[in-house]
Amino acid sequence: MSGIMNIRQRSEKDEETRLSPYAAKSKDAKRQGLEEECPIRTKFQRDRDRILHSKPFRRLKHKTQVYIAPSGDHYRTRMTHSLEVSQICRTIGRGLQLNEDLIEAIALGHDVGHTPFGHVGEEALRRIIGHFEHNEQSIRILKVLAKDGLGLNLTDCVLDGILNHTGEGIPKTLEGQIVKTGDRIAYLCHDYDDALRAGLLTESDLPPNVKRMLGVKPSDMITTMVVDMIEASNGQNQIKQSVEISAAMNEFRQFMFARVYTSLNLREEREKGQYIVQALYHYYSQNFSKLPQNFLVWAGGDKITAVVDYISGLTDNYAIDLFQSLFIPRK
Repeated sequence: MSGIMNIRQRSEKDEETRLSPYAAKSKDAKRQGLEEECPIRTKFQRDRDRILHSKPFRRLKHKTQVYIAPSGDHYRTRMTHSLEVSQICRTIGRGLQLNEDLIEAIALGHDVGHTPFGHVGEEALRRIIGHFEHNEQSIRILKVLAKDGLGLNLTDCVLDGILNHTGEGIPKTLEGQIVKTGDRIAYLCHDYDDALRAGLLTESDLPPNVKRMLGVKPSDMITTMVVDMIEASNGQNQIKQSVEISAAMNEFRQFMFARVYTSLNLREEREKGQYIVQALYHYYSQNFSKLPQNFLVWAGGDKITAVVDYISGLTDNYAIDLFQSLFIPRK
């Protein structure tokens, strides 16, 4: 056993000698609850594996990225998005000699709190209860709901990166900061790629400055922004982009919101998704006995939290099937 113990210790020592002074070191990470160290894996490697093998992560394969319950085989889902974020961010982390295991754990777990139908479902719950953010729900899932109510007991660095991957908060680690920007790089480029496939856009539709600074092919855009982040952040104690690329990326984002995310072409299907989430919420808030009772236990008896936990965890197709079984007469 002592020989096996050296594997984790060797990895921790390798982090100290190989990684940048600004990198997070796994041996310094703290967990919610104390537990015996793994003889082989570092804390961040263990967190990554816990997320990867969890039910909330597996459900992401049936959750919307942009298109509601897409029928095509090649459109992105929340799972493929998370995998692409992980790959992009690990490349940046490797270029800056930061901790790739921490980056991977944050990237794989950052969207587990998304509702069915993506941001549409998130907006529907927010309208009903006044406050709902998918990053906060991700933390609740990973700390409380996962593993049948036991939580995954992840490290503080992973939870911080997931909580602050969106919104005004800035992750405490450079690895978390990479995911915050890398997430945007990933969804802009692969949502643009999906929009080309769906016939919503052509390459010629891109604003001239975006084409000039980033290119027109998704792979070229990713490469340009990844290289820029590495060059701008090299030797720095924060993750940066150059002024020019940051401006082009923001223009690209505004273009995508106008032409894809809020487009009239997708509005009808999104309104249907919102309606389903709202209908399910109102049904279970008035029929608590129909709700799986373990959710009420995990919510400490708070019925609203229990309903939100249950509905936000549904996949697109499960939510559609549930709506049909509750509200559509059988033939």
